Amino acid sequence: MTPLRPTTPPTASRGPARLLAVLALVIATGLAGLLPAAAQEPDLIFKKSTVWKFLTPDDKLATYGIDDPVVEGVACHYTIPERGGVKGMLGVAEEVSDISIACRQIGPISFKGKFEQGDVVYRESRSLIFKKMQIVRGCDTKRNVLVYLVYSDKLIDGSPKNSTSTVPIMPWGATNEAPRCADFVK
Repeated sequence: MTPLRPTTPPTASRGPARLLAVLALVIATGLAGLLPAAAQEPDLIFKKSTVWKFLTPDDKLATYGIDDPVVEGVACHYTIPERGGVKGMLGVAEEVSDISIACRQIGPISFKGKFEQGDVVYRESRSLIFKKMQIVRGCDTKRNVLVYLVYSDKLIDGSPKNSTSTVPIMPWGATNEAPRCADFVK
């Protein structure tokens, strides 16, 4: 004689566990977007109000500066909109994807190591879980120019809004020869 088993369908008992596993995966994926590509935090240069809000923070444009963690002698400045209002004050507003970037050579360029085309230079969250902004780097090997692209993406659907900046690698100071970025692309 076989023992009686509960008549609960097997999928019903796994349903909550499966839902929790999917939820944990979604949260972990979203939290990965909160971590920057490097340990560096951007420097706030200034903020400028664009829309006045009564009793809550204004909508602003914020300009930040960041150094490339792999390419010494290159800095990028990017401007992002920051939402005010109640959602902005509580940190739950989804930020828009309008981001601009400008990168420049600020000293002699040297490479700390090899990199791949499209490597992430910096990343930050632009919403509670699903949206992040990324600055990525590439090398135009033919012209010896570093190319930086900033864009935002979502877990479900991305955004076509982006901005590109280029940095021609030039000699700096007394040196007459500039390194070739092609020598450092994997």
